[in-house]
Amino acid sequence: MGGGARASAPRMTALLRPAMERDLSQLAQIEKSSFADPWSEESFRRLLGVAPAIFLVALFPPDEAVAGYVVAFSIAEDGELLNVAVDPKFRGKGLAGQMLDAALIELGARRVRTAFLEVRESNSAARALYKSRGFTEIGRRSNYYRRPVEDALVLRRTLEVAEGDGRRAQGSFADC
Repeated sequence: MGGGARASAPRMTALLRPAMERDLSQLAQIEKSSFADPWSEESFRRLLGVAPAIFLVALFPPDEAVAGYVVAFSIAEDGELLNVAVDPKFRGKGLAGQMLDAALIELGARRVRTAFLEVRESNSAARALYKSRGFTEIGRRSNYYRRPVEDALVLRRTLEVAEGDGRRAQGSFADC
């Protein structure tokens, strides 16, 4: 999750939908403004339509500008949160939490039992968000990040798995 601590601001609800080709340039800009070692637009393009990927964008009313995105993967009973980023002008509105919650719900709907992620040790805002969602530290990856070089903390959360016959829960984001 990009950025540092934010002043508390009124919470707003964004519309979440699967990422599309037309979003990619905006997503690359958000990525560049959020991370010292950003993904390329091509990296985002490769995620479109990939079955294990959960790739959602957040749109803010009234003009439905792309305000952020979340990327996660599900493989069997494990999931990994790869990226959460919010455009600087939309930060402090609870959007990262909303996107994280949606990704966790979708992982649970896909019968994922455990979600993992890495976070910069210095990213106190992201660490606080993940802690508020039940993630706990289980390890460290030395010198994981490059710009600047820094350790990553490995976090884990056990998820509630959707009940039923193993099919995706009705109304999941992948069905959009």
